Amino acid sequence: MNAPTVLVTGATGTVGSTLVPALQARGADVRAMTRNPDRPVPGAENVVADLRNPESVTAALKGVDAAFLNSPSAADAAALQIRFAELARGAGVDRLVVLSQYAARPDSPVRFLRWHAEVEAHVHQLGLDHTVLRPNLYMQALLAFAGTIAQGRFAAPIGGAAVSTVDTRDVAEAAAAVLTGAGHTGRTYTLTGPRAVTHDQIAQALSTATGRAIAFHDVPSDRFAAALDGMLPPWQVAGLLEDYAHYARGEAADVHTSVADLTGHPARDITDFAHDYSAAFIPA
Repeated sequence: MNAPTVLVTGATGTVGSTLVPALQARGADVRAMTRNPDRPVPGAENVVADLRNPESVTAALKGVDAAFLNSPSAADAAALQIRFAELARGAGVDRLVVLSQYAARPDSPVRFLRWHAEVEAHVHQLGLDHTVLRPNLYMQALLAFAGTIAQGRFAAPIGGAAVSTVDTRDVAEAAAAVLTGAGHTGRTYTLTGPRAVTHDQIAQALSTATGRAIAFHDVPSDRFAAALDGMLPPWQVAGLLEDYAHYARGEAADVHTSVADLTGHPARDITDFAHDYSAAFIPA
């Protein structure tokens, strides 16, 4: 049997860059879709395409057996993903794996969760062989706070709520299993870590891994938003505040076994992440 050809969108991103080698380890031929020709993905067939350019996407999908659809960081992300799914169906792609988000639902107060639910609903009615992955908060999101963590602190408007945060390496390995395996048609998998942890527990894990005292500070939403002003567009800041309010309400603490079920190994714990990425949180 010939190796399947899998198109990976967002191939240089947090999940995509790990998914490429995970797919290759399972014998797949990988076509890496990126917007920047100056950032080729090693070991993969590289194709330059943009979700905003349907012609480039159609060309990227030619001859592909399966596709991984990552969510772009854009205010019109749902529309872009929906169009990609339609183009994939038109190109005769056999399987589509959609990266969604934990607790996606159409009536959510969180815009990102509503957007993901819209994409999921559209893909369900397209008639494609498809699977939805719903990861919880990424452990790797802590890397955005690396500068302040290296100074011994980080902050977010989440209080003492616990979140079953997941390592993106596990997300990628789960995606690789679904893209290359059988029995996943129409399934939705929620991807979490092995336990729910508070941000104080995250701080403790980082402290242990780095050998330095790192503290977490709960902050009001307006202070968190002010710190992000100018760094992110207003729609994204507003969405992040909705995300954190969702976490603070304790709505993202359930633990699922999908990572272990799909990959054959336990989901990585926050202590594993802290150990493996400790160098990122130590002053240069």
